[in-house]
Amino acid sequence: MRDAVIVEAVRTPIGKGKASGALHDVHAVDLLAHSLREVVDRSGIDPVLIDDVIGGIVSQVGEQGANMTRRAALAAGYPESVPATTVDRQCGSSQQAIHFAAQGVIAGAYDIVVAAGVESMGRIPMGASMTGGGDFSGVGFAERYPEGLVSQGIGAELIAARWNLSRARLDEFSLASHEKAALATKNGSFGAELAPIAGLRTDEGIRVGSTLETLGALRPAYYDAAMAARFPEIDWRITAASASQVSDGSAAVLIMTGEKARELGLKPLARLHSFAVAGDDPLLMLTAVIPATRKVLQRAGLQISDIDLVEINEAFAPVVLAWAQDTGADLSRVNVNGGAIAIGHPLGASGARLMTTLVHAMAERGARYGLQTMCEAGGLANATIIERL
Repeated sequence: MRDAVIVEAVRTPIGKGKASGALHDVHAVDLLAHSLREVVDRSGIDPVLIDDVIGGIVSQVGEQGANMTRRAALAAGYPESVPATTVDRQCGSSQQAIHFAAQGVIAGAYDIVVAAGVESMGRIPMGASMTGGGDFSGVGFAERYPEGLVSQGIGAELIAARWNLSRARLDEFSLASHEKAALATKNGSFGAELAPIAGLRTDEGIRVGSTLETLGALRPAYYDAAMAARFPEIDWRITAASASQVSDGSAAVLIMTGEKARELGLKPLARLHSFAVAGDDPLLMLTAVIPATRKVLQRAGLQISDIDLVEINEAFAPVVLAWAQDTGADLSRVNVNGGAIAIGHPLGASGARLMTTLVHAMAERGARYGLQTMCEAGGLANATIIERL
């Protein structure tokens, strides 16, 4: 039976997604091309062997539109014979790219694939692909959800209320994310995964020296009078500190069969063990990580206690805390080097970024099983289990 293994995984440092951010002047094509080039150079393979490049991008408009992954592959110096495509499963786009790549390898459609992702949120703002007017619901969707859905921020507020997660608990989790990321940076734990670019050598958004007192002084970020009337259970606990950062960055993962890795003399980092996608309530929007985790564990024949390390995207603090509460996960094994609250969340890049961080953290700590999962707009989630080899 064919398998799929990861032989290399790299990412850029994550920059702040604003005009003053370190990566703002790097065109999105060049931002993705940097990771695509690095993942090949570090592995030492001839890029002519690559059967496909699958890139995840959320805002596929402007410089990130028109199958930008193809342009990035050419900008990276890949031969013109190497094809490329771009996928969108919202925040899970590059995790889905990894799934498609690995599944294609296992099925025999590919021998070698690069799965990658990018988002330049400072240049292409979140939601840019939904501009231009028009009705995004249609008749059938509007009939099913007559009151309409809500923003992710309101979804996070609803999760905090329904799982009884206090403002203090959210602030504690957020502070811990920065502390873990700062320590990992200081200790060099990110060293093997980073590909510095444009003078940026470490993640730009990590805040050193924050305290619970400073976080406690922040005002709620998503208060809305209409939403307050619609959802009286919300008491407005989410602040800028307990939400992921708007960011720029890219990441790439090189996937092939174990046989091909042996043929090329490459040592795999991990085997892609099991995959799942799940849907959940689109109003809460961010809770599908819970059924996705249960589904992937069932497929793998594992329990949550068997998982040594977890990377779950910190879109908002209550997402992770509600997930841990329902799955029984040990939070000491979760996002051990910090998460998106500290490192940043460059939408289409985040899936590949989390996988890159996970495989390198597993190697550093000698872990056997790793789980990656992340919530996605529309009430969706991907989940992946990998096994270190």
